[in-house]
Amino acid sequence: MVSTTQHSQMLRDKVAVVTGASRGIGKGIAEALGEAGATVYVTGRTEDDAAATVPLPGTIHATAQAVTELGGVGIAMRCDHSRDEDIEALFVQIQREHGHLDILVNNAWSGYQAMQRGEPGFQTKFWKLPPQFWDTMFAVGVRAHYIASVYAARLMVPRKTGLIATISFAAGQKYTSNVAYGVSKNAVDRMAQDMAYELRPEGVAVLSIWPGTVRTEMLEQRIGDKPTAYIESPRFVGRGIAALAADPNVLEKSGKIWNTRQLAHLYHFSDIDGTLPPLKKQWMPK
Repeated sequence: MVSTTQHSQMLRDKVAVVTGASRGIGKGIAEALGEAGATVYVTGRTEDDAAATVPLPGTIHATAQAVTELGGVGIAMRCDHSRDEDIEALFVQIQREHGHLDILVNNAWSGYQAMQRGEPGFQTKFWKLPPQFWDTMFAVGVRAHYIASVYAARLMVPRKTGLIATISFAAGQKYTSNVAYGVSKNAVDRMAQDMAYELRPEGVAVLSIWPGTVRTEMLEQRIGDKPTAYIESPRFVGRGIAALAADPNVLEKSGKIWNTRQLAHLYHFSDIDGTLPPLKKQWMPK
């Protein structure tokens, strides 16, 4: 097993963006990139717990501080990913401050927010939902990922290097919870595949990442201390992306779906408790 300390500073001098990183998987990814020494722009809307749109802890400033404490450089930047101008401003600032970008992690997604607020609807048949439910899966999700990738690619292509990773899930290949959810995840996976095709000659890799069940703040709130089967930490997801970003042959892996446990076995990294989770066939991409 390769320890975290052995990966320390492997992304030093790399500049990364993690979208939707106030909490949850995004926060864990930002922290893992910080462990590896990267400068990480942490985006999201929550700057104050009291003003959060969901009843869960976490702010962009707290995540940025954690990134710095772990060995990287955390930079909090408020960004509403439903606003194209906010996304553009983020990359303009990165261009001004660093002149390049090495890693984009598309994680911002509004699909769980109603469930996080305790509102019904996530496991409801599509004809019983207002048509606007579709937008909760696609606006801050597929569309926001596309726009961020446009601006990220413009910073990566001139240098002929870079990694764009988008967080998805197996719901894109098998019905899970509701129609819009599955279609949005399938769209993310296909978008990564097609972007990879266009960016391969430019030296930029694009991947879709499937986590397993992750112990986010939302899950903690739902299950508490109940005994469960193995659940990944948010930082475990990030360690997979950090390993990909440090791989000089990452372009060979471009255009594919990778789940987090595959990456752990491929790159020999552990979760925060030192364990290497077993592979699960139901999480293996087809």
